[in-house]
Amino acid sequence: MAKKNHKYIFVVGGVMSGVGKGIASSSIGKILQSKGFKVNPIKVDPYLNVDAGNMNPTEHGEVFVLDSGLETDQDMGNYERFLEIDLSNDDYMTSGMIYKHVIDKERNLGYRGKCVEAIPHITEEIVRRWKKSSEHHESDISLIEIGGTIGDYQNILFIEAARTLKIKHPQDVMFIMVSYLPVPGSLGEMKTKPTQNAVRQLNSYGVQPDIIIARGTHSLDFKRKEKIAFSCAVAPENVISAPDIKSVYDVPLNFEKDRISTIIMKTLHIRTKAHNGELEEWRKFVQRKTKAKHKLKVAVVGKYFDTGDFVLSDAYVSVIEAIKFSSYWKDSDVELSWLNSKDYETDSKKVSELKDYDGVIVPGGFGESGVEGVLQAIEYVRKNKIPYLGLCYGMQLAVVEYCRNVLGWKDASTAEINPKSSHVVIDIMPEQKKILEDGNYGATMRLGVYKALLRYGSIAREAYGESEVSERHRHRYEVNPEYIEEIEKAGLMFSGTSPDGKLMEFAELPRSAHPFFVGTQAHPEFKARPMHPHPLFTAFITACLKGKK
Repeated sequence: MAKKNHKYIFVVGGVMSGVGKGIASSSIGKILQSKGFKVNPIKVDPYLNVDAGNMNPTEHGEVFVLDSGLETDQDMGNYERFLEIDLSNDDYMTSGMIYKHVIDKERNLGYRGKCVEAIPHITEEIVRRWKKSSEHHESDISLIEIGGTIGDYQNILFIEAARTLKIKHPQDVMFIMVSYLPVPGSLGEMKTKPTQNAVRQLNSYGVQPDIIIARGTHSLDFKRKEKIAFSCAVAPENVISAPDIKSVYDVPLNFEKDRISTIIMKTLHIRTKAHNGELEEWRKFVQRKTKAKHKLKVAVVGKYFDTGDFVLSDAYVSVIEAIKFSSYWKDSDVELSWLNSKDYETDSKKVSELKDYDGVIVPGGFGESGVEGVLQAIEYVRKNKIPYLGLCYGMQLAVVEYCRNVLGWKDASTAEINPKSSHVVIDIMPEQKKILEDGNYGATMRLGVYKALLRYGSIAREAYGESEVSERHRHRYEVNPEYIEEIEKAGLMFSGTSPDGKLMEFAELPRSAHPFFVGTQAHPEFKARPMHPHPLFTAFITACLKGKK
């Protein structure tokens, strides 16, 4: 049952995409947690994809996977990290999900022959899902981020659904607009007109923002707060300054400088439930970076960084954050470099740049592009004893590299790249082959949480401190069981397997051969949290520090 007078906060974006709605929503949630409220975050993605699984990471950013296996937008990762909770399928929706449900229901006579339309049937289904999520979490406040930008055709129905909720429960619903205030170089003045226009567009939908979060390169002065307030019909104190900062984890602290929690509670007619000190603990976490005793250089060698003339590190955002968490808790500050593996394919000598790094990570990926460059990088760090952590594809390619350069199988490969190889050491799961033959690539992977048993005496078991672990997965290919015995005889140990022993979950070299050379078929980065860094990343950072000394 939903709690009486359940509260809803809707976060929308103005002026342009990528303005930081996800971080703003996560930060507001963290602040409300510190006041004793139970919060459930929800991400609304307006695209027609049923989930984020088939979307290009260089265009859309990382695909984040929940325990259930649902493939979602990367903002779900922000929510989990900031709020230290595990989210469910009820907390994520796309236009594709909504339309598919309504159409399937209509085809099954669920609407009893009525004419099914966008309004009210689509909007009613949207509201039903919002309420279901709040009931699932038994929360006090739902924090709902509506993707896209005000003015987009795609998100109008979600804003309309929120408007109808506001009409029915005027004291229980509020709107926060995250907007951008540019400072044109030739003018040198922060301009408010784009934000004014965004608010007018939102007003045309029948919605008035209660709070405007003003993103920009600089802090907002009072003169511009007054100007926005006058033009957009909000109180000056309801205009929150959100300047660019070095760490997204400073955002909750910055918001509270403008007393955003006081404004929210006043708007929603609620009082602080408890002072549980969470934000003070958060402040201590944020300060750990400034107190770092050690400096590390870590390279992330990937294939999803190039997008025109720009670098999109968002494709690996969970990996990057997991590295930061572990380094902070080891009193270290990490300088991350994003190295494009495709560069090594055009200039093989360039791989020697890895000698300047204290550690190297190869994250997940799909497809053939950049793979030969990754293999060169893995060979280099293996031979030069540079700490290495391979994640998903990074483990698979570590196995391929070992087979090529240690066992001498020069054409060793993965079925994803060369299914005709005489040594297909990474192959597709048998039960998925028929599905792929039929051309159905959607949701055919091993997705979500799976258990693994760790071998006694292994680096992996030492890192976790447990013999059985659970990690999230997102992949189609596995180590081919035909070659496991030969590979292990040659020195590469499969230190973690599925409980039935059929699937290889971890691979590593013994410390006698390499200080830290570990790969996992899983995506442990999805379970790293600021207050609870992931043990495998912490073990990697520890190895980097030891090597540096």
